[in-house]
Amino acid sequence: MQEPDPRNPTGQMPGPLMAHLADQAGSVEPPADAVADAVVLALHEDLTPDGDLSAALVPVDAVADGVLASRADGVLAGSACATEAFAQVSDDIEVVWLRADGDRVGAGETVATVCGPLAPILTAERTALNFLCRLSGVATTTARWVEAAGVAAGADSVRIWDTRKTTPGLRALERAAVRAGGGWNHRTNLSHWIMLKDNHLTGTDIASAVASSRSLWPGRTVHVECETLNQVRESLEAGADALLLDNMTPTSIITCVAEVHAHGERHGSRPLVEASGGITVDRVADYAATGVDCISTSALTNGAPSLDLGLDLGPELDLNRDHQTGERA
Repeated sequence: MQEPDPRNPTGQMPGPLMAHLADQAGSVEPPADAVADAVVLALHEDLTPDGDLSAALVPVDAVADGVLASRADGVLAGSACATEAFAQVSDDIEVVWLRADGDRVGAGETVATVCGPLAPILTAERTALNFLCRLSGVATTTARWVEAAGVAAGADSVRIWDTRKTTPGLRALERAAVRAGGGWNHRTNLSHWIMLKDNHLTGTDIASAVASSRSLWPGRTVHVECETLNQVRESLEAGADALLLDNMTPTSIITCVAEVHAHGERHGSRPLVEASGGITVDRVADYAATGVDCISTSALTNGAPSLDLGLDLGPELDLNRDHQTGERA
């Protein structure tokens, strides 16, 4: 079989899946309610039961100016969460961002300024940095995968997908960080679409499982995990919307993609093709060259180290300056 050209796929992919991908284009902001809820829980964790005992020793009229700075090269994400952490502690803290989510930052670079009453700044500092470092680490790791795959910005080529292996309670935030790093989001949760993996097929076959899925959930995406070429053929005949090629070699994937494209030539439509399982950042370019539409990996969230960022306060504190007007009393 002739190897498929990943830049010229044969047949159109299902509308709901294309809409799911289109909705993500250019969007790196997490949902505001997810940001607020996550910060509430984080601050509750840090301040229960008696508040910030150390900050209570700081003079109530102490005012500080500081900068949020990166200690390493990376991609910024989590700015909304950091801002929210300061805002939930005090309305009088002003955070001005000099860089936006998705921007590349260098070691020693200032990404934001922070000014306001000192005690609340100190109270919110660790919560703000925890979100900022964690989510920037996800964005930085994602960018590394995107670059390794050879994906050009905005190109209609393979997409690097995340998975549901996210930090409990932080999925919406980590998914936004993946987008900030140039990656794309897989299904949101178990209610988003049907995904038939090997355990779901116990005691049945692909055709029956796909038919049952269509009957129970008409209009929903049906995604089938395939470990062999025969399973790919069964899924194509059953009318699956997406195929997950699991733990296959690049050579095997090329054969499966050719089968999918041949199906597209005959029928005018084809399923989305995803590769996953055992793929490392060092070898992702080999898989990107196979013609698949997406490569999914839990490494974007599950294995991402935090990016080192910190809050540096000015060496002098002004106990007489009004933190809102900037004027001295």
